[in-house]
Amino acid sequence: MSNDLRIGVVGAGLMGADHIARITNRIAGAVVSAVVEPDQGRATAAAANAPGAQTFARIKDAIAADAVDAVLIAVPGQFHAPVLVPALKARLPILCEKPLTPDSTSSWEILELEQKLDKPHIQVGFMRRFDPEYAALRELITSGDNGHLVMLRAVHRNPSVPDSYTQTMLITDSVVHEFDVVPWLAGSTVKSVEVKYPRRNSLSPEHLREPILVLMELENGVLVDVEMNVSVQFGYQVATEAVFERGIARIGQPSGLEQWRDGRLTIADHVSFTTRFATAYDEQIQRWVNAVRGGSLVDGPNAWDGYLVALACEAGVRALDGGIIPVESPERPAFYA
Repeated sequence: MSNDLRIGVVGAGLMGADHIARITNRIAGAVVSAVVEPDQGRATAAAANAPGAQTFARIKDAIAADAVDAVLIAVPGQFHAPVLVPALKARLPILCEKPLTPDSTSSWEILELEQKLDKPHIQVGFMRRFDPEYAALRELITSGDNGHLVMLRAVHRNPSVPDSYTQTMLITDSVVHEFDVVPWLAGSTVKSVEVKYPRRNSLSPEHLREPILVLMELENGVLVDVEMNVSVQFGYQVATEAVFERGIARIGQPSGLEQWRDGRLTIADHVSFTTRFATAYDEQIQRWVNAVRGGSLVDGPNAWDGYLVALACEAGVRALDGGIIPVESPERPAFYA
């Protein structure tokens, strides 16, 4: 009899379907036992990639049927809380795609509910922490081999975005990742956020004013700038440069086949996050599965980290209208120490 972890994937859209295929084909010690999706056609199509999986319209139905040991939430952020609450009440381990919830108030309510349990049950899906290049950069920073970290310079570029992508999503859907990974790299929380507008890209959708430059000051004095650029046309690029007292380090550069032809050097770049961070997603899910099977339940950013990101995003959205916006957070609960 198999003792694989039975995962219920909530949401069968792009992200959910990707995770279903990942768990089925590349993750050891786990199976997709349930697909929770109100659209029956989409649920059936996703479940075809998970042999034996049942389909449910609601997470409560999957829990009542005792169909899951753990939950992976891959619905849009505004629907996270309605899944998190019953999953927590059922004491299920949870991997929740970013954000934890769309705002700090509802995130705090989730923290309060989780603290009624014996230990943290929620891991938030900030997958960049599991990318080998980010991990190597963090190791270099913490080693002190190059002296203190002074600045971080980051770029986050998309070839294009759909018409449904709004101005605030520059922060809440995109820079949200930097609000998690930058403090993790630098070992310090975000103190303030400011947004600057360079010359507008004429290729941007009419309703967007971008690119933007997001400036962060961390509590330890490290300064960070993030170029957020969603109409750059050439491909998908996420890169970071760290400035130390002695030397520079850089991650996120294209790798692969280089060609010299017709007087030009060419090398392919990514066009989607699904390829740029494929290894990171695999590592994230595998380590979460291992943590749940081992009893620790979380191996990565927890709900407190998700709450801090919610606070930073709120400051970032306010900063879109100008000014340096402080980020103030309460003391970390001992539960998350």
